[in-house]
Amino acid sequence: MNQIRRFRMTALAEGSSFLVLLFIAMPMKYLMGMPRVVTAVGAIHGILFLLYVAQLAKLRTTYQWDNRFSLYAFLASLFPFGPFVFDKYLREKEVATS
Repeated sequence: MNQIRRFRMTALAEGSSFLVLLFIAMPMKYLMGMPRVVTAVGAIHGILFLLYVAQLAKLRTTYQWDNRFSLYAFLASLFPFGPFVFDKYLREKEVATS
């Protein structure tokens, strides 16, 4: 599997875990009194976020991505739905390197 494809899959998993954390786990914590859901989903999201950042750093050096693109890739992970929007640009990079 291509490194960029692997990064895209990580980005989508990280983005999905963020949405689950925000829109499912947090309401369950505050509306249903189930704080352990946030603990579990938060841990999974944290691991995926660290994996995302590590892969981004590796791809930045491997493919010599410029600072702007790398910054946008990082910022995309901080916003809900960001990785899904940014996936379009990652697909372009993947096609260009294939």
